[in-house]
Amino acid sequence: MSRVGIAILAKAPIPGLAKTRLIPRLGAEGAALLQHWLLQRTLSTAIMADIGPVTLWCAPDEKHPAFAVCRTERPIALKAQPEGDLGKRMLTALQASTSPQGTLVIGTDCAVLTPALLRHAARSLMAHEAVVVPAEDGGYVLIGMREAHAGVFENVAWSTATVMAQTRQRFSTLGWSVDELPACWDVDLAADFDRLCRHDPAVARYLLGNGASA
Repeated sequence: MSRVGIAILAKAPIPGLAKTRLIPRLGAEGAALLQHWLLQRTLSTAIMADIGPVTLWCAPDEKHPAFAVCRTERPIALKAQPEGDLGKRMLTALQASTSPQGTLVIGTDCAVLTPALLRHAARSLMAHEAVVVPAEDGGYVLIGMREAHAGVFENVAWSTATVMAQTRQRFSTLGWSVDELPACWDVDLAADFDRLCRHDPAVARYLLGNGASA
């Protein structure tokens, strides 16, 4: 299989910046610790997939110590996310990739992504122009393209329940062949965090072990 890049968009685990919708449940420090756990899990999943180069796109920039440690411990590249909405940031990550078979763009909010799912998505790009994993909340947790196309990301109501529907329409307008894989879920709200703890009790142990309330 030709090599497929993975671009991960991630916020630094800074209290007050990371996982803000979970601050009422976990506190600012706890939400930042959760972001750190999700970041490490996502990176490990991407590396284990072994489908191509991994680039961590960092916000607000790549200077946070957590990102520096990631680069020291793992074979990844660091880049700063550009200004602009989510569509602009994903488009930039796709345009910057040099992987011959295409690139998968993911965030760090989906704690159920697996190396096998990333490999499946990469194989999809051998037969399709794009691949997507919808999110249960109406967005998506992964989008992959052989070649970047700005039209996919234009005039999308980001962070709403219509994102996936709008994206399907963009693909239809382009006439692209798209492989839509089974939906996954993000960790955004208190109910999602509780679901995560049931799915993987290690996250609660991690937070409690670092002084946060879970």
